[in-house]
Amino acid sequence: MAVIPIDRLEAGMILKSDVCDRSGRLLMPSGSELADKQLKIFRTWGITEADIVLGPDDQLTELLDEDNTVDPLVLAEAEQAVNRLFHLNDPLHPMIHELMKASLKRRLANVGK
Repeated sequence: MAVIPIDRLEAGMILKSDVCDRSGRLLMPSGSELADKQLKIFRTWGITEADIVLGPDDQLTELLDEDNTVDPLVLAEAEQAVNRLFHLNDPLHPMIHELMKASLKRRLANVGK
C-alpha cells in the first residue's frame, strides 16, 4: 500500500481505498484499476493523491536476478531489514527504489560471510 500523489499515478494501478471528492461523493471504489480517463477526472475534482496497492512488480524480491537462489527465510529477513531502513521513504520513487534494490542485493551477497 502506498499513498501516491496524483502526478505520479499511472493507468493500470489498483486502488487500495475508495477515492472520494471533497464533499465525500465516491468517484472510484477500492479495487478498481486506474485508466487515463479516471486520472483526468481526479484532476478535475481536485484529488491530490490516492492509496494504491503495491503489486508484485513493486516488491523487492521481484527485483532480484532470476538465477539468484536464496533461502526464503534469509530473503524475508533481508527484505524486512531493508524495509525498516527505508520506511520513511517513498518506495515508488525511482531513486529510493534503486537504493532499496541495491541494499537488498548487498545484504544477500554478504549472507554467510
